[in-house]
Amino acid sequence: MPLNSLPRRQAGFTLIEIAIVLVIIGLLLGGILKGQELINSARVKNLATDFRNVPVFIYGYQDKFRSLPGDDPAVVAHLGATAVSAPAGPTLGNGVLNGAWDSTTNTDDTFLFWQHVRLAGLAPGPTAIAAADYPPLNAVGGRVGVQSTAPLTTMNSGTYFICSAGISGKFAKQLDTQLDDGDTDAGTVQAGAVANGTAAANGALVDTDNYTVCMGV
Repeated sequence: MPLNSLPRRQAGFTLIEIAIVLVIIGLLLGGILKGQELINSARVKNLATDFRNVPVFIYGYQDKFRSLPGDDPAVVAHLGATAVSAPAGPTLGNGVLNGAWDSTTNTDDTFLFWQHVRLAGLAPGPTAIAAADYPPLNAVGGRVGVQSTAPLTTMNSGTYFICSAGISGKFAKQLDTQLDDGDTDAGTVQAGAVANGTAAANGALVDTDNYTVCMGV
């Protein structure tokens, strides 16, 4: 019989080879999922750090200058000619941060707060209030800020209220567990779809929806 007429064996994978491939795929998927989990955990830690840092900025500034950053009537004397003070009036120097936590009005105490703590060396970031990157952002790209009035109608304790926007429901729940009681509808940490005058988000948060998380201090 000619050699070229012999039946050819069909090439294929053995069970052992298939098992090895499946194990490798499993390891790769496990590594990817673990890596994503570590990334998410790092983001939540960064978000939590924002909430912890703002009180440090406030009390550090008060300890150094006996005034509230953003509301300091003697800020130029304290920090130099590049510092900007809120317009003179009955609210300047009253110990209250006037304006919304996410204000874009450069005469609001809450807007100038960031320039004052940065010029005082307490926080990183640009000190020119016209800079495009002047407004502070959190680890997920949302705005961070602080104000004196309760931003959510269900929040009733705190002298200052720190808010951070664009946080997923999944991260918001983890933040509340780290910083408070794990209940995003009550306590010192709460979440709302909008954080100026609205009630906190009722019931379970949707993991993939974004919320504004606020904390009273």
